[in-house]
Amino acid sequence: MKNRLPLATTRCGGVELRWGERTYVMGILNLSPDSFSGDGIIDPGAAVARARQLASEGADIIDVGGESTRPGYQPVSADEELRRVISVIKSLADELSVPLSIDTYKSVVASEAVKAGAKMINDVWGFKRDPELANVAAETGVPIVLMSYLQDRVRGDIIAEVISDLERSVGQAMKAGVAGHNIIIDPGIGFGKSVAQNLEVIHRLGELRSLGRPILLGTSRKFMVGLPFDQRLEATAATVAIGIAHGADMVRVHDVGQMVQVCRMSDAIIRRRQGGG
Repeated sequence: MKNRLPLATTRCGGVELRWGERTYVMGILNLSPDSFSGDGIIDPGAAVARARQLASEGADIIDVGGESTRPGYQPVSADEELRRVISVIKSLADELSVPLSIDTYKSVVASEAVKAGAKMINDVWGFKRDPELANVAAETGVPIVLMSYLQDRVRGDIIAEVISDLERSVGQAMKAGVAGHNIIIDPGIGFGKSVAQNLEVIHRLGELRSLGRPILLGTSRKFMVGLPFDQRLEATAATVAIGIAHGADMVRVHDVGQMVQVCRMSDAIIRRRQGGG
């Protein structure tokens, strides 16, 4: 991985994300019954137990989501999303030292989740669905992940389109007053892109460094090899390792224990970091 200018440290709750030192792991906690990978949890007690497991396996952050974003998903109301996530976030915030992220594009859900204890916002739409979310991020002072979700068919260069899309979102965040060190970008693997385009984005991930932001990569159990969800572990591991080699600073994954090991080995090679602590 070629050197790039050092990124400012991001504080997420009581944790400092020192970008470039190692790869951080975001564990996925889906509280929607229609999750694309079939891992949705609807029982609050089971959700808390799953979060404990993710933390014990080495997750640096746990991303809590109450609405599926799989292709063809059925949107849910803000009230329903709040019902699914708030009690779980409150329970986990009181118990875990690992910070929580709220996976939502709705400003009202993000606001209430931060009040309940979430320390990061993850917006898959990059403010396209709810521009007010930029103000929530600015007012609460928590980090925000801005993803490139391309709605229209991309006819030109996919990386140029992704960069342009992310530049718009980052500019909107800065205009609202979000601190620069609190902005993380995500190229949006699997969101509005063909399989070939997804592979191209991973291959050219390093070009996103031009934006000067930490890069989150979310490839877990996705499109890549056409296998059933329970047979995508090795393929996910390949994308995580290659993503780190090309500049990923954080990976969002379902299988935390295994991907922590992939990150540690990749960091030992790419960042010359041993132990992964």
